[in-house]
Amino acid sequence: MEKRRYSKVRGPRIVVIGGGHGLSNMLRGLKEYTENISAIVTVADDGGGSGMLRQDLGMLPPGDLRNCMAALANTEPLMTELMAFRFKDGTLAGQSFGNLFLAALNGISPSFDVAVRRMSEVLAITGRVLPVTTTDVRLKATFENGASVIGESKIFYCKKQEDCRIAHVALLPDHPKALPEAIEAIQEADMIVLGPGSLYTSIIPNLLVDGIVEAIQSSDALKIYVCNVMTQEGETEGYSVADHLRAIYEHSSEGLVDYCLCNSSPVPKNIAERYAAEGAEPLRGDAKLGESMGIEIISRPVAMIDHGYVRHDPVKLAQELLLLHAERSVRIAGSWAPGHHDAYRVERNN
Repeated sequence: MEKRRYSKVRGPRIVVIGGGHGLSNMLRGLKEYTENISAIVTVADDGGGSGMLRQDLGMLPPGDLRNCMAALANTEPLMTELMAFRFKDGTLAGQSFGNLFLAALNGISPSFDVAVRRMSEVLAITGRVLPVTTTDVRLKATFENGASVIGESKIFYCKKQEDCRIAHVALLPDHPKALPEAIEAIQEADMIVLGPGSLYTSIIPNLLVDGIVEAIQSSDALKIYVCNVMTQEGETEGYSVADHLRAIYEHSSEGLVDYCLCNSSPVPKNIAERYAAEGAEPLRGDAKLGESMGIEIISRPVAMIDHGYVRHDPVKLAQELLLLHAERSVRIAGSWAPGHHDAYRVERNN
């Protein structure tokens, strides 16, 4: 037990960038290998309980941050259950206790990022969770036909109505400044992971914050984009893996990532048919297309079926990411890199 804890303390410094359930799901796996995790999370959400608190209290949306903290929490099961509890009746219907708890901390803290840090301490999380910016931002989407909409929660419905692809997204106001701790985490990282998560509403908004792309570009860390297992209704119908990568590059810069990790696990026919009815389909990596874009596309069996939905398996995904990092360390150093890199070993579960 002591040996395992020691290796996690000296594990690689991993920065994950995104939002939504895909990010928090991956964090559950990564925390089993390293304590040096920094999750940089979008604050563009304006729907659901987060949207209600944003409108009523003028605070930044807590939902994605709360989910990441819950994924990294090391508290008693009762506390974790309490943070996830959602009220079913009255004016609080649909609101989670975790959101309200963070809202209360925000009310007694000098800034939102301090409130997030205090909640992280209460939950005794592994690593840290950081809002990408403390600026009150809104997400604007412009479609290929010229139509546009403001508000992350409205993009799905507008895309359905316009029946065309998203051309680009932008933050309002333009060029919000990144949280200094987020830039510092990227600069110190051994591995930077984009995704998994909604392409235009969870991943790209982070890249539109001033300083984030520049920090990634200047980093010597291994940079990986984890592609979604399936295309997403109301956002990326008909997209290939290359389409995802092009969208990221168009909103940042070419060469931002070294690898793209895709799923190779088969999707059961009955589940694939249900997704197809919604216009969604599995995403498969194409090594030749990756070469043309200067990216190594790697396909690994990292998916699972969870209550009828196709999700990333947090354990398998974490294993593949850590193996990629370990293999890179071997190539660079010729052996296990010195310092904290030699303190962990990862084996793929078959």
